[in-house]
Amino acid sequence: MDKTYRRVALLEQGWIKPTGGRMELVRLVSHNAHKRLVTCLQGHIGTEAEKRHKKLPLTALSQAMQDGGSQLGEESLIGKMMDVCGEAESRLASELMQHEVQLERDILEPLNQLAEVDIPNILRQRKQLAKLVLDYDSARARWLQASKSIHFSTNYQATAAKVETLKDEMDEALNKVEMCKDQLSADMYNFSSKEGDYARYYVILVEAQADYHRRSLAALEGVLPTIQAQNDSWMEKPAYGTALEEHLKRSNREIALPLEACVMMLLETGMKEEGLFRIAAGASKLKKLKAALDCSTSQLEEFYSDPHAVAGALKSYLRELPEPLLTFSLYDEWTQASNVSDPDRRLQALWVACDGLPKNHKANFRYLVKFLAKLAQDSEVNKMTPSNIAIVLGPNLLWSKTEGTLAEMAAATSVHVVAIIEPIIQHADWFFPDDVDFNVSGMFVAMTPEPDPGPFERRRPGSLVDGDTPRKDRYLSYPRSSPRPSPGFSIHARTLTRQESRGAAAVSALYVVADESITVKETPAGEQEQPIPLPS
Repeated sequence: MDKTYRRVALLEQGWIKPTGGRMELVRLVSHNAHKRLVTCLQGHIGTEAEKRHKKLPLTALSQAMQDGGSQLGEESLIGKMMDVCGEAESRLASELMQHEVQLERDILEPLNQLAEVDIPNILRQRKQLAKLVLDYDSARARWLQASKSIHFSTNYQATAAKVETLKDEMDEALNKVEMCKDQLSADMYNFSSKEGDYARYYVILVEAQADYHRRSLAALEGVLPTIQAQNDSWMEKPAYGTALEEHLKRSNREIALPLEACVMMLLETGMKEEGLFRIAAGASKLKKLKAALDCSTSQLEEFYSDPHAVAGALKSYLRELPEPLLTFSLYDEWTQASNVSDPDRRLQALWVACDGLPKNHKANFRYLVKFLAKLAQDSEVNKMTPSNIAIVLGPNLLWSKTEGTLAEMAAATSVHVVAIIEPIIQHADWFFPDDVDFNVSGMFVAMTPEPDPGPFERRRPGSLVDGDTPRKDRYLSYPRSSPRPSPGFSIHARTLTRQESRGAAAVSALYVVADESITVKETPAGEQEQPIPLPS
């Protein structure tokens, strides 16, 4: 077998390949996969499990959250959520640590062995085989040359001995080629038989990731009920944008807080205000009032002097309900009732639709209608007739469920809603015969009305009428069952709802929230009483 034939045979058998080749490509892609997988890990490769866990970003996050929860305490919902969610993040960190340890053991180490040890050994044997083949070709060429020259040599014995030596060298080179070829064949067959195992590394990777995410999901689902329960148990949640049923259930109320609070404030200072619900309020004051109502604060005194802001807050509450007060389900009934031409039949149809409202919606609608009817009684002063009220407030009570902006839905409904709301306000006592106690929750307590100021003088609630310096602590709120003190008598030590005045000076008819109390000690008659600060 000459040199060319020998190399061609080796090439055909796969022992010698051109530069690169399939084996080198497998090594390269395995190396790249190993490198990229390492960058996906958050822990440090080769470190102990405990040290790896401490170095994970999730561990640092969980520790920070739990520390923050401890600092805020359990009286804070943020503190509670940070603590329980921090525990969840810690469990996720543990799952991640176990996942990365598994990846390192089952995937990274075998891939590194394949790319950096096994395949490089095979490639070195290939290079060695190619070198041995060249050595064999060189030895065989020298032996052939000597064999040809033996017939022309003058020293036959010496030439024959040299030919024999060259033959031994050629046989030895061939033997080395055969040994290297056998070793390479064994390694190649071994690699070929294990290709399924090498491919299995990537299957193991996906399976490990799936198992890790399942365990992580199970950990999160295990803690979510606790998180949701603690979140739901927190009563201080915004009223604006919350479904009416949810707000009433959470606050244990019959009438929505923004509705009752705004009505009580308007009954005090807004009934004779011209253009109520029509004139826009200042954006900053409206935003502040809505925020105050959202957190159920009792400090609402400053808003009594701006009835337009109060009216705007009431409109905003109705407009921001996820479902209108008159409900989506009865939208068709309302619109059909508004289209009835006969007035008596229209009223009857409206009554049927009204009677179909859910209990809580009906109670709050009744409360609102009774107030609007009371407002319309002063229409000669405030210019808010039932028709005007229906025009400005009606679109916030009913709109369709179709897609579109609120303005578009209100425009499409405005004609119908005016025909619905106006007759209900006009005939409020027919629709709802019983009287309404606007202070339904008992949180608001009426005070003695202040003499009506002159036409060009408007006093804010809480100001004096005797010319003294205004001071809020001189105004009282009395529970309905509490007797009012007589002039010239001091008040014995007892617990009051909010605050009492020093004498018999007239006070405004301010309504205040009466869910806090203070204690006033006995003051001898005739002595000056120290101001009683408002509770914070």
